[in-house]
This record gives sequence, structure tokens and C-alpha cells, in this order.
Amino acid sequence: MKPSCARVVVFGNEKGGSGKSTAAMHVAVALARMEKRVAVIDLDVRQRSLARQLENRAAWAAKSGKALAIPERLAVPVSTASSLDAVAAEESDAFAQTLAAAEAFDFVVIDTPGANTHLSRLAHAAADMLVTPLNDSFVDFDLLANIDPQTFAVTRPSIYSDFVWECRKRRLLARKPALDWIVMRNRLAGTDARNKRRMTAALDALARRIGFRVVAGFGERVIYRELFPSGLTVLDLPQPGLDISLSMSHLAARQEVRALVSALAVPTRESAVEAQSAA
Repeated sequence: MKPSCARVVVFGNEKGGSGKSTAAMHVAVALARMEKRVAVIDLDVRQRSLARQLENRAAWAAKSGKALAIPERLAVPVSTASSLDAVAAEESDAFAQTLAAAEAFDFVVIDTPGANTHLSRLAHAAADMLVTPLNDSFVDFDLLANIDPQTFAVTRPSIYSDFVWECRKRRLLARKPALDWIVMRNRLAGTDARNKRRMTAALDALARRIGFRVVAGFGERVIYRELFPSGLTVLDLPQPGLDISLSMSHLAARQEVRALVSALAVPTRESAVEAQSAA
């Protein structure tokens, strides 16, 4: 089968509450607003936060008559098999078929659950770009690496970093381009606090050791949660019929999204075709 030129962007982190769905929604909509063909897959089959946001977005567009850029949602059917082996086989087939159906898109944005599930592992293995949102806390950092409690120096990579390393090795063995891993720092403190400085030093040291890029993420802003029922993003504001006026905080949030999309430096479909031709 001809390999897909779609760029697979996976938002992954085995810890819940890191902001994966919010980031995935804003990046997917930002790409769609740039007139890219974007497909979205939500693999969190229980919470369905990203899928619900897209459903809310479609409902808002229909109700308001406003033309919104809406990525196309693709679903991976949930297995009803009784044995774990059968579930894994069905999920593997369903995921492969869904990715094959996304071949015509420019980007496939995948949101994963905050747990080590079979579907999440499949998504990580398929990723061209992995974005790991991380709250600016050593509680969250522990998933990436262990640190010395006195010096705060990194002692060794932790379970999630080891998992990503295995995904990278499988990509190289399959002669695929190297995985581009980005760690996105969310909820950064506005002041130059001691924790912030220590996190910066630890992330920089780990990035050099295991190879990922660190980018600034989203601040702790109510607007990201406030827009969930309408399925809107900060890029859609202001919106007729929505009782939210633009404030300095909203403008700052919009700039955070634009800065993130720019920092990701997501390749175009044309550059992916050229890379495949050169391989």
C-alpha cells in the first residue's frame, strides 16, 4: 500500500490533566484555519474530551450560522471482544484502517488517554510528531525522569521516556524518519520562581540527554475551559452570540496558541512528499 503523506501529530502523556485535549483541539483548529486538511482521532474512549469539543463546535456552527473551520473527526471502533488478545487484534486492525482512511489529509491529530492503553501505544508507534504537554511541576516531570532530591539533577529517564525511546527504535528499524518529540510546558509561573528555574534546568538537561524539543505551552487561563461547551478556540474570538468579550488575557491566550503552532514547525504535505521521495 502506498504510504500516507499525512503528518501524524500525537498528543501523548500517560498522566491525566496535562492539557492534551486542549492543546490538540487548538492545534487542529489552527491548522484547519490555515486551510490544511485535518483529521482528528480521539482515542480516549471514555472521556472523549476532544471528540465532544468537535461535536460542540459543529453544533455551534449550525446554530449560529457562522462558518467555522472544522477538522474532520475519524473514529476508531471500540472492541467488544471478550479476551485481551482479541481486543488487541481488533483494535490494531481498526486503528490501521482508520489511519489508511486518513491518507488524503495533510495532518492527522491524535489525542491519547492519560494511561498506557493498547490504542495509545498504537498511536505513539504511528506518530511522526509527538507532543507531550507537561504541567510545570516535578510531580509531572517524574513521568519523564527521576531526579536527585537534593541537587535536582536528572538521575535517569523514567517510564514514559523509556516508552518513547522504544517507539523511536521501532521507527528507525522500519526505516521511517526520526520521531520529532516536543515537550510542551503548560501552566508556567509568570514570575521567576525557584521551581520554574529548577524545572528549566532539569528539562534542558533531559532534552540534551534523550533528545526532545522544549516549547512554551498554555498558561492557567479560564478561557480554555470556558470555551469547551461551544467547541470554540481562542482563535475564534470574538464570536457573535457568545457573551465573552476580548480581554488582555484572551489576547495573550491567542498568542500562546500561535506561538505553539509556530514552535512546532509542522512540515507541510509537500515537504513530506519530498522527504519520502528522497528516502
